[in-house]
Order: sequence, then C-alpha cells, then structure tokens
Amino acid sequence: MTKESKLQFFIPSSKEKLLLPFVSAKVRAGFPSPADDFIETKISLDKELIKNKEATFYVRVEGSSMIGANIHDGDLLVIDRSLEPSNNKIAVCFIDGEFTVKRLRIEKDHILLMPENEKFEPIKVTSDNDFLIWGVVTYIIKAV
Repeated sequence: MTKESKLQFFIPSSKEKLLLPFVSAKVRAGFPSPADDFIETKISLDKELIKNKEATFYVRVEGSSMIGANIHDGDLLVIDRSLEPSNNKIAVCFIDGEFTVKRLRIEKDHILLMPENEKFEPIKVTSDNDFLIWGVVTYIIKAV
C-alpha cells in the first residue's frame, strides 16, 4: 500500500487583504482580445476561494498519486473542513498516522481512497485503520 504523507498545511491569513484588478470580460483560449478596456473592479482571492474562514486551510501537495485529477507535486489545495465528505469528492484524509489526498469512494461496507494515477493502488479503509476524513478539496491552485 503506497500513501503520500508529505502534505504541508497552512492557515489562511486574514490580516492583509490583497485586492487585484478583475477583468469582467471572458478570456477566450483562442483569438486574443485587449483586456484593459474591461477592468472594472478589484477582486479578493480570499473572498472568492474561502467560504468558511474558520474551517479553511491550505495544503501543499508532494507526490504524484493524483495527477489524473490534475493535482501535481507543488500544487496548493484549498481545504474546507466544514463540508460534508461524499462519494467521488477529493479529500485530505488522515490514515494510520499519515495524511494523504485521494478521491473518496464510499461503498456500503467500506471506504476506498482512490488515487488518480495507475502506478498507485487504492487504499481500503477498514475498522482496523485509524482513519479520519480531514477536509474536502474545494480548489487547486497551480503555478504555471
């Protein structure tokens, strides 16, 4: 059983608000258009990405078990601990003393932690495991 346990946790800072220019026009992935004419207001990424400040954390990913879900080494995940985990959601889980990020498959008599990389095996959670669904992934922040 292969688990990735090197997640770094961060608490969002509410001390400083960074307001960035927001372009209200849609950006096409084809023919370019000048955006300066459409800048109308400023946007706070904290306001956009964080719905429940007290229950939200950032986690930096290390590893490759979720590349099929477009989660790569170094990505920053926004985790909301107030959301109810459900089947097919991506979650940060604590199992047997280690953290991992996987897709949840909730079945009648057990839970499977599903990787999104064929090089990794699913993790079957049983009553013998020390297990907790720590929070649900709401956003993936990537560097390009």
